[in-house]
Amino acid sequence: MRLLRFASLLLLTLGPVVAHAAMVHRTVTWTREGTTFKSVLVYDDAIAAKRPGLVMVPNWYGVNAMAVKKAEMIAGKRYVILVTDLYGEGVRPTSNAEAEVATKPLYTHRALLRERMNEALAQLKAQAKDAPIDLKHLAAIGFCFGGAAVLDLARSGADVAAVVSFHGDLTTDNPALAKQIKARVLAMNGADDTWTMKDADAFMNEMRGSPADWQFVVLGHAVHCFTETDQHSPGCMYDAAAAARSYRLMHDWLDHAFAGTD
Repeated sequence: MRLLRFASLLLLTLGPVVAHAAMVHRTVTWTREGTTFKSVLVYDDAIAAKRPGLVMVPNWYGVNAMAVKKAEMIAGKRYVILVTDLYGEGVRPTSNAEAEVATKPLYTHRALLRERMNEALAQLKAQAKDAPIDLKHLAAIGFCFGGAAVLDLARSGADVAAVVSFHGDLTTDNPALAKQIKARVLAMNGADDTWTMKDADAFMNEMRGSPADWQFVVLGHAVHCFTETDQHSPGCMYDAAAAARSYRLMHDWLDHAFAGTD
């Protein structure tokens, strides 16, 4: 009798643990013009409900353990996230110098950046056959270089509900492309970010000429890299308060974009 009672208690104790599944990390590869890209799909499979899908472009270091960890934190039970490789599987920068080399072709040829972003969006959609992605609710988020990438996705006229840029590059090769934007655009930059804020006026003028519902948020006292937990250099520094505030703004922006409300 004691053994049966113990077994029953053990099952009751383990039940919730068994039901709580870990975050899924699924490699997603595709080849375009001879280059193979290797991205990571991240989501919590503890629940079966479909949820919005996000293309996430990391900072200029690209797909690495830090980027996947950030995707886990953002995804929670709310989103399915494709941590997107825009360089090709053989390019994984580990220094600023290597990252500058990796991003240069995409900054120089912005049409190529837009092409690769649209391919990433198509690959996210393709995962809906095996992952709980709600194809009616798609968006993109990006950090630093990734911010430039998601803004260019919007400029390409991609059919996504929203894009969110964190301390991202605000420049464009063609301001007229903004007239094609269908997404709601949220850009958040630090007030003391000397790398990106010099382009703020031009970005706002570009957005004024677009049909987009857009918002440009300047976070006081923050510098570049304010969401990057491993960055602690002058001018590129993690700011816990600014990061938390920006994530709250992101969730609110996405919620309203997916709901079609103001």
